[in-house]
Amino acid sequence: MTKTPEQWLEESSSTKTRGVLKLFLGYAPGVGKTYNMLSEAIRRTSRGEDVVVGSVDTHGRKGPTELLSKLETVPRRKLDYKGTVFEEMDVDAILARHPQVALVDELAHTNIDGSRNPKRYQDVMELLDANIDVLSTMNVQHIESLGPLVQQITGVHVRETVPDWVMQRVDEIVTADLTPQALQKRMRRGDIYPVERTERALEHFFRPGNLIALRELALRQVTQVVDRSLETFLAKSGSSESSKVRERIAVCISSNPAAQNLIARGSRMARIADGDFYAVYVDTNQNLRPEDRHTLDENIRFAENLGARVIRLRGSSIASAVAGFVRENHITQVIFGRSAQTGLQRCRYLFAIYRFLREASPVDVHIVTQEGR
Repeated sequence: MTKTPEQWLEESSSTKTRGVLKLFLGYAPGVGKTYNMLSEAIRRTSRGEDVVVGSVDTHGRKGPTELLSKLETVPRRKLDYKGTVFEEMDVDAILARHPQVALVDELAHTNIDGSRNPKRYQDVMELLDANIDVLSTMNVQHIESLGPLVQQITGVHVRETVPDWVMQRVDEIVTADLTPQALQKRMRRGDIYPVERTERALEHFFRPGNLIALRELALRQVTQVVDRSLETFLAKSGSSESSKVRERIAVCISSNPAAQNLIARGSRMARIADGDFYAVYVDTNQNLRPEDRHTLDENIRFAENLGARVIRLRGSSIASAVAGFVRENHITQVIFGRSAQTGLQRCRYLFAIYRFLREASPVDVHIVTQEGR
């Protein structure tokens, strides 16, 4: 049975009734995530823990390949897809083997059609449910809410992503860190990609500016997980430090595709502030075109994947409906989008903002320019 993100999170607890998820997070291919994960697995094996490899791809790199040969591997399942045979992690075989620890590389991986689950992170959740600890790896650009920002930085659209609620399920996190200069040296030696692909990679994704920005994003993610662990400890110990006032951040969404940028920004703000996150849509009883309805549904799905509580309001005035929600739910920050507007449209927009400010309780307002129709 498929579970909702909320069900996965509610079942997470500090008692060892579920497995522990330890994530090795990097900012780019080649920083050492898989090598560090395999090294820890070998250390655990030497201490007597029962460790198996569920799925690890060494990409032919010498160091990880040598480490992998020292560990027990559960044979992967072969699947035929459009005349080609692919190998995917055999979740059933791992559950039957029931080790203490399973290694599952590339958490954001999309499974081949016919697999037990569409995404690998769903496989991992099943292993954790069975009280199997999991060591996994991922690069920061695969976190769903960071997609728009990563595309803005690198020009690359990341297709395989992990919902932000999965990051909330991470129990331990380790940054696989390497300076951008050292990573570029590894590239030039051919340690990451074949030499014939090196120059192109260095001129595009592996440019110094890209690597510095991505590295900062990865370090921020590690900080957030550490902060969340501290908050949990303080709450359980009864410390008064855990009783601080929480931020409550709401983003107003529509059928505009650019709303996903607003949602991603709101999600980042809520995570940094360790606050509650809401996505608010106001139904004004206007008939949407089929394509607009589809886009709205996509925006709502995106918000839910980023951990937002989606609120659907009804009213003839968007400003009044949102103002009422803000008053009743003690929202502390609101994010509105603003498309490029001129003339009458601009006057209407400014009037709506003025009406909201007049009717809402005191609240911080963020107006974000969004590109789109």
